[in-house]
Amino acid sequence: MNADMLAQLEFFEREKGISREILLGAVQEAILAAAKRAVGPARELRVEINPKSGVIQAWAKLIVADRIISKHDQISVFDARRAGFSEAKVGDEVEVEVTPSGFGRIASQHAKQALTGYIRKAEKEKVYAEYKDRVGEIVSGTVRRFEKSDVVLDLGKSEALLPNRERVPTEEYQIGERIRCLLKTIEQSIHGPEIILSRADPAFVLSLVKSEVAELKDGTIEVKAIAREPGFRTKLAVYSRDSKVDPVGACVGLRGQRVKNIVRELNNEKVDIIPWSSDIR
Repeated sequence: MNADMLAQLEFFEREKGISREILLGAVQEAILAAAKRAVGPARELRVEINPKSGVIQAWAKLIVADRIISKHDQISVFDARRAGFSEAKVGDEVEVEVTPSGFGRIASQHAKQALTGYIRKAEKEKVYAEYKDRVGEIVSGTVRRFEKSDVVLDLGKSEALLPNRERVPTEEYQIGERIRCLLKTIEQSIHGPEIILSRADPAFVLSLVKSEVAELKDGTIEVKAIAREPGFRTKLAVYSRDSKVDPVGACVGLRGQRVKNIVRELNNEKVDIIPWSSDIR
């Protein structure tokens, strides 16, 4: 393993917050797989990486034999004694170095690939851990790029997808524009967890209302039903558990300020707030 690889390990340890031991473990697994191909089916093969110098060595446990039938499993008495086991005799098990010549270069290539893959996987697991408990919340992101009709947003530490089906048909976005969305779900794909956003879901409007109306947070008022045509109109049926609190007035706010903030975020979508009643008539 060369100096570049050691520098890369230090970089990932510092920037990604993953310990060197874990990174070395991932690298070691990849190098072991490379060693098995280079050395052959050696008995109990293992690799050792010096964390300071980066030197890689391959070791195998071989049985001392009088007559060699399998070079991958056995070693002669003469070779065993030459390897430092002066008292080796037939039937003993000895661990000897079997590092192939030029193996360092091959191992470094496999190590780099393994490290890149491991970091990618670790980052995706970190994204999932960070956002899995935030489903249903409103998040803010910057429009990064378009993939056909889908919008990719930069949330800061990760990217998220606003699919075409979750877009409001009357809205157009520009690269670099900052928009707010509902974190609808986290889908597991073949490439790892993917954050799915929405601006069309009725729950987006509901979250906006909750962020504006304190009485909804403390449970005084309840949204009993919501219906929406994204980009055109939304209707909310609200109910108050306290007879002294007007549910519609609380949602509209003083001089309509609360509902104005919601309408502004929805790009002037019409929002109707009506009192809910258990009597259908």
